Amino acid sequence: MNDNKLILFTRYLLDIMFYSGILVVITLPLTIRLAGQYYSAEIGRQYWIMLIIFGLAGICGLVIVFQLRKMIRTVIQKNCFVDNNTKSLRVMGKVSFLIVLLFVVKCVLLPTPATFIIVLTFFIAGLFSHVLSLVFAEAVSYKEENDLTI
Repeated sequence: MNDNKLILFTRYLLDIMFYSGILVVITLPLTIRLAGQYYSAEIGRQYWIMLIIFGLAGICGLVIVFQLRKMIRTVIQKNCFVDNNTKSLRVMGKVSFLIVLLFVVKCVLLPTPATFIIVLTFFIAGLFSHVLSLVFAEAVSYKEENDLTI
């Protein structure tokens, strides 16, 4: 019973994250301009490159949350060992590595401790997603084999 509540909570949280993420990406030009004025003049001087880096990273984040939303639907349906989840994990891994590349570029242009933490976090997330996709692929294979057994 509590597992169902946790799953539903996670589903709604992912929905909130997805739609608020869209809002964040849409308002990014204004947000970066304000950050350049009130936080760091360097952000303002490198407005376009920061907009591109953060915009692409934001879109990548939306892709990750979208894939998680697809996966949580299979959990709700109690059918999570399916090939689509394996594909979602692979996509999340690749997108995580793309975020790493974007923030490595940012490290060169405007290094901050938070940027290094983001690089490390998404590198680990990318590795974890890739390994988990391999585990899921094996589980799907076992499940399909078991389903064919009488």
